[in-house]
Amino acid sequence: QAETFAAVREAYDIEREDSLELREFPTLGHVVQFVRDRRPDLVAAPEPVAAPVAAAAATAASDPVTEKVLEVVGSVTGYPPEMLELDLDLEADLGIDTVKQAETFAAVREAYGIPRDDKLELRDFPTLNHVIAWVKDSSPEAASSAAVEAEPEAAPPAAVAAQEPSEGLRRVPVAVLRPPLSSCKPTGVELDEGARVVLMVDRGAVGKALIKQLKKLGVQLLVVDDTPSADELAARLEGWMNDGPIRGVYWLAGLDREDPIADLSPDAWATAIERRAKLLFTTMRTLYEQVSGPGTFLMSATRLGGKHGFDESGAIAPLGGAVGGFTKTFKREKPEATVKVVDFEARLKASTVAERLIAETLSDPGACELGYAGDERWAITASFEDLPAARSFPLGKDTVFAITGAAGSIISAIVEDLAKASGGTFHLLDLTPEPDPADPDLQRFASDHDGLQRELFERLKQSGQKATPVAVQRLLSELERKHAALQAIESVRAAGGEAHYHSVNLLDREAVASAVEAIRQQSGRIDALVHAAGLEISHFLPDKKPSEFDLVFDVKATGWYHLLSSIGDMPLGAAVVFSSIAGRFGNGGQTDYSAANELLAKSVSSFRNARPGTRGIVVDWTAWADIGMASRGSIPKMMELAGIDMLNPANGIPVVRNELEAGTSSEVVIGGALGILMQEWDETGGLDPRGLQGVGQGPMNTNVISMGVHTGLQIQTTLDPQEQPFLYDHKIGGTAVLPGVMGIEGFGEMSKALFPDWHIRTIEGVDFLAPFKFYRDEPRTLTLTAQFTTEGDELLARCRLIGTRSILGRDEVKTHFSATVRLAREPAGRDRSDAPPHASDAGVADKDIYQIYFHGPAYQVLDTAWRDNGMVVGRMAEQLPDDRRPADLEMVTEPRLIELCFQTAGVWQIGTTGRMGLPQHIDELEVVRSADGIEGRLHAVVSPKDGGKSFDAHVTDEAGNLYVVLRGYQTAELPEDVDPDKRKPLRVAMD
Repeated sequence: QAETFAAVREAYDIEREDSLELREFPTLGHVVQFVRDRRPDLVAAPEPVAAPVAAAAATAASDPVTEKVLEVVGSVTGYPPEMLELDLDLEADLGIDTVKQAETFAAVREAYGIPRDDKLELRDFPTLNHVIAWVKDSSPEAASSAAVEAEPEAAPPAAVAAQEPSEGLRRVPVAVLRPPLSSCKPTGVELDEGARVVLMVDRGAVGKALIKQLKKLGVQLLVVDDTPSADELAARLEGWMNDGPIRGVYWLAGLDREDPIADLSPDAWATAIERRAKLLFTTMRTLYEQVSGPGTFLMSATRLGGKHGFDESGAIAPLGGAVGGFTKTFKREKPEATVKVVDFEARLKASTVAERLIAETLSDPGACELGYAGDERWAITASFEDLPAARSFPLGKDTVFAITGAAGSIISAIVEDLAKASGGTFHLLDLTPEPDPADPDLQRFASDHDGLQRELFERLKQSGQKATPVAVQRLLSELERKHAALQAIESVRAAGGEAHYHSVNLLDREAVASAVEAIRQQSGRIDALVHAAGLEISHFLPDKKPSEFDLVFDVKATGWYHLLSSIGDMPLGAAVVFSSIAGRFGNGGQTDYSAANELLAKSVSSFRNARPGTRGIVVDWTAWADIGMASRGSIPKMMELAGIDMLNPANGIPVVRNELEAGTSSEVVIGGALGILMQEWDETGGLDPRGLQGVGQGPMNTNVISMGVHTGLQIQTTLDPQEQPFLYDHKIGGTAVLPGVMGIEGFGEMSKALFPDWHIRTIEGVDFLAPFKFYRDEPRTLTLTAQFTTEGDELLARCRLIGTRSILGRDEVKTHFSATVRLAREPAGRDRSDAPPHASDAGVADKDIYQIYFHGPAYQVLDTAWRDNGMVVGRMAEQLPDDRRPADLEMVTEPRLIELCFQTAGVWQIGTTGRMGLPQHIDELEVVRSADGIEGRLHAVVSPKDGGKSFDAHVTDEAGNLYVVLRGYQTAELPEDVDPDKRKPLRVAMD
């Protein structure tokens, strides 16, 4: 419905109205009237009369506005105009939900130039007649042919920032460090005298501690300390609202631990879900307009372990996943409010949990999904990670599959892929009755879909039933599922496997137990359980009926509970649950779907502690192209405008097989660009950059910009090649190029900007991917980014150096360098080496070296270089000019000592091969000490490995004090040979 309204608004250039309620536009007539009301300048159309409504196609022939509205609606819904009667209810008869209504209005507004009206309520436009009338009322002049012929185009969501091309389709969720709250901006929430706050307590002590601390602040608490029915709770909340505004909600039910899901009784399961998810739905639906803007809040708490289950232990209290999924989607619906789900460890003082919840309410507007593990704050992002190459668990003839939702078109295709790979035994479960291959409608569904649609429409009319597009679509959907189920069965048998079809309602516990018992009797085990069943109905909270929430939530979540409790102790090798990006990131209109998906994800995560013999895999799918419901209507266009790539079935179908065979035991996000879903909630990521300006500032760290959940810490530095010696003395072909060692220095400075008291142990996996050039000797801005995680007691900063150039009016974003900086609380212990070998008279002098090298004075670091017992030794020049301005800017990685190693290795490479190599990779770099208190001259000692394919090196002074260690240094060889005459001194010295 929202899509439909967006399309209609665009078509008629009607301005968006935030207050518009889609429920007031139940029919196409209401939508038409909506257009007439907003565009009175349009040519008037006859008012509908009590006589039977003529077919829309006939009406459209004499009314250009009606014709245009039907065109827009058809593009959004896929229905032909002859099926669109103007007085049919948009949602009940046409199946246009609130999202599609908004899209329709947007498209109509654009087509007719109708200004956005923030007070417009979609519920006032229930039929197409209403929409048409709205156009004519809102834009009288838009009846001109130019307006009618305007091509509708849905209004785009918020602009998506320029980003690099997607690195792949597979991401894994990871926990990343957040800055301390003392470094974050305030949220704008005030917990002061007179603030009225709803609090759903836990069954432990946190609620009591939170009440105590909030009362000290003067907050008036509205406590829910029981488990009321939904109606009772709604009435209680209404009464509280009548007494005054409510500023926020604390929801603590997710802190409670229950028995493993499979061990819960039906009553215990129902109560647990009611307290965590369904009463939260009731609460936030009732308070939807109260908890809405700046200064209001929803703070949910869970006890998954502090990192939302993304650790080795897995989720501790997985039912809290439902709370997290709901909360993330509520944030999507109410982005201006402070909305967070905060996760905690199993054993933490109640008073500490309460203190942290209050602190999170007041600070850091940049994150929604947070946790505390140890003393650190964590958030969850998703990082690209390749699928392991090894096939640890190959599928075969003996593999036993149990797959729910088997009558879905996507699932059917995945079953076929699994069957071809294994030829195994498949137990296919779905609500759809087992299909009859001889059914003529099933045969025609594949060969003549449009003709079958028209015939079903006629059958309904002839039977005396109301022939609406929704009624026809319902019949088609039943046939579609039967057809998909039949394809799944036949594909298994065609691959030589066994197919057993079980028609079962996952909400019927006894029916599920009976189906699982049949599997037990036939196979004795399940090697791969794929829980793909589910449905999605998009409605924002005010328009989402409790029955709808229950249905969407229960099919996935309660269906999962019925499966696990029925399987019991039967051997289960792996479980794959289908989730979505809605569960991982939240998605407006899908509170139920997101809550259920996150419960499944945390349940599977908990297998690591509750069912260690079963591998758990969560697949967070993006929308699929070509097959499945998301491939229809306007959804592909809306996904494009949101910057979200749709998944090519050729890439999606093998995912389940690949993850099973690779031995995956984690959550994976499958999708290309994720657009707005990975945009930050706050422009600085919640960080107050002013608090970090000047901390650890060096030549590469001049301006802290932000620290987002997905972007990490971002520092921007503008460098001028006419000012900085490390640039104007580092030109290749006359163009200044940022030295690789200064990129490393940037990573070091950035890692200490947030953690100045930590010590850099190593810099690992350094990749020099592309040169960062300063064209025409003009200043250029680079961006340093880092995501912080931990490994044991050490801190890891995964860093990138990024450049952006405008080429032909388009921003080209490129990663130039990347590395991981490892930090520790104490400095490294190793600090000694053997004294360097004595200089040889057979060495090569600097004057000969720099006939070849391009470096200027500040980077002419070699005084001489010579061979010694299979190694190459380079002595550092003395009294080098400053390499940076101001010269007193502190540096943390000793860039010119690393450069000394590079150039010494280069002398050997040129002397022995005749080719120059530029830095490409370092396995590991260790900065042992700063170049203060040097005893004698500094030397780089370089050992070529494997014929010069890589180098190990270290820098030491004449007393054996160690400064820098490189391991696995590699170069990219330039294609041109070095001039033989210039090369000769190096060749002689390296012989």
